[in-house]
Amino acid sequence: MDSLLTLLKTNARLTADELATMTGLTAAEVAAKIVAYEKEGVIRGYKAIINEELADKNAVTAFIEVKVAPKAEQGFDDLAKTIMSFDEVDSVTLMSGSFDLAVTLSGTDYKEIALFVARRLSTLEGVISTSTHFVLKRYKENGVLMDNDNVDERSLMSP
Repeated sequence: MDSLLTLLKTNARLTADELATMTGLTAAEVAAKIVAYEKEGVIRGYKAIINEELADKNAVTAFIEVKVAPKAEQGFDDLAKTIMSFDEVDSVTLMSGSFDLAVTLSGTDYKEIALFVARRLSTLEGVISTSTHFVLKRYKENGVLMDNDNVDERSLMSP
């Protein structure tokens, strides 16, 4: 991955001047590369990483494994597009392994998510089964530690 993209992935709030210093490019070159990445769709957006447990005590996140029967000539894409059109859905990913789609979903309580799965997701044509896993605690999100209070800064040492 390009060093500019790596830096932006770590901290998208760095200025063009800061990025220029870190990459050896000029600020104008950095700005031009960022615009090009945005136009090409490499950079899809910028987002803050929020500690949901502190921001909203009632927020609930679930990871849902979805087993599907893919449609002929469309594979998994058609059903994935339907699922990702729901407002509650944060992400949809095609997976290898024992299930086909991984769906991340946010809600205000466990019942809301359970009802979404029961009434909307599992009833879709092509959905064979679902398995819902609720997030109980986030330790690290997108490379950022979510609970720095209990981090042991000492290095592990072996005899």
